[in-house]
Amino acid sequence: MHSTPVDPAAEDPGRRVTTLELFFDLVFVFTLTQLTVLLAHDLSFATAGRVALILVVLFWMYGAYAYLTNQVPPDRPARRLLLMLGMGAFLVCALAIPRVFDDTGVVFGLGFLVVVVVHTALYTRSHGWDSIWYGVSNALAALSVTAAGLVDGLPADGLWLLAIALQFVTPYVAEHGPGRRWGSARTSRAEREGGRTPETMRVQLGSLDPAHFVERHGLLLIIAFGESVISIGVGIGDLPLTPGLFGGAFLALALAAALWWTYFVRDEERAEAAFRATPAADRWRLAMNAYYYAFLPMLLGIAFLAAGVKKALGHLGSPAHGGPALALAGGVALFLAGDAAFRAAMRLRPLRFRAGAAPVVLATALVGTRFSAAGELLALVAVLVAMLGAEARWGVRTARAGEPAPA
Repeated sequence: MHSTPVDPAAEDPGRRVTTLELFFDLVFVFTLTQLTVLLAHDLSFATAGRVALILVVLFWMYGAYAYLTNQVPPDRPARRLLLMLGMGAFLVCALAIPRVFDDTGVVFGLGFLVVVVVHTALYTRSHGWDSIWYGVSNALAALSVTAAGLVDGLPADGLWLLAIALQFVTPYVAEHGPGRRWGSARTSRAEREGGRTPETMRVQLGSLDPAHFVERHGLLLIIAFGESVISIGVGIGDLPLTPGLFGGAFLALALAAALWWTYFVRDEERAEAAFRATPAADRWRLAMNAYYYAFLPMLLGIAFLAAGVKKALGHLGSPAHGGPALALAGGVALFLAGDAAFRAAMRLRPLRFRAGAAPVVLATALVGTRFSAAGELLALVAVLVAMLGAEARWGVRTARAGEPAPA
């Protein structure tokens, strides 16, 4: 009987997220708050599309900083100061968001350029000067966004789309572009004399600390959920605190709690285990699929939900307009779709309950427009509770039968 060798790295509990990183995340989530403000001001498809453009661009660099601090911990004064400078640049972007397509586009773009420059400077501390090559594409994206502030209408939207295209080129450059390889002229003398073979850039990019990476994104999601709670207070404003208003507020809180349950009760620990079981060379792509592409609709869904809650709480007893009703239902549906994509990327099961619940959730907008906003909130909570209950029963049956987990 052969024993399986134990990988010491697999048993390493990993390091924890630092308070400075959490502080950074608080500043970044202010951008989500500002996106909610922009959307709540004009609940239209055009504004929703522009909110999505802004979030895609911003979240790309948030993910870059999350990976950065995973590799380069802010444990020295110089690193801390640079990270704080990056925080300040994100704050500039956030303050410019409400009028970014009117008169603050250049301010947003210049702030975003500082975000990129600080990130690239810190990135060289872990991956060497070769990382400059894929910092260039991020800088070009920032310049494209800055140029968008000089024009209006479709040209501005086109420049935002160009920025996203430039960002999406970056993973290809990171994986296949210049990297330190054995025998390369860029290989350091210390590495050659020490007899140590430098890793390819692909392996370096995959050398993630799973515990830190998963916890960092989970904390970001928790802070984002705080935005949906804050929207309850903003939506109530100076309205009289009647029993009906308290009921609507508790329904909105129950909806946020159900979404919390959807991700945090089981998926975080299982995601970390999936990361640890993935070879280092493949972790970079897994991180991109699960924590960028799948997280985007989840965060966008929370922003849409918060905007819908702000509008709905003031008119709980009457039919909702199409915008608030779609923001509520569409936000929850986006979150479920993103969570299903996250599970698919991480190969977590089951998928079918969440994928099936997304269109049902979207249909609850009809309840809001035909009956009342309170009725839509109640229907949303009921669908999520039914989904979670069905998943729990499925898990019990599967565990008793000892069956493999289907999708």
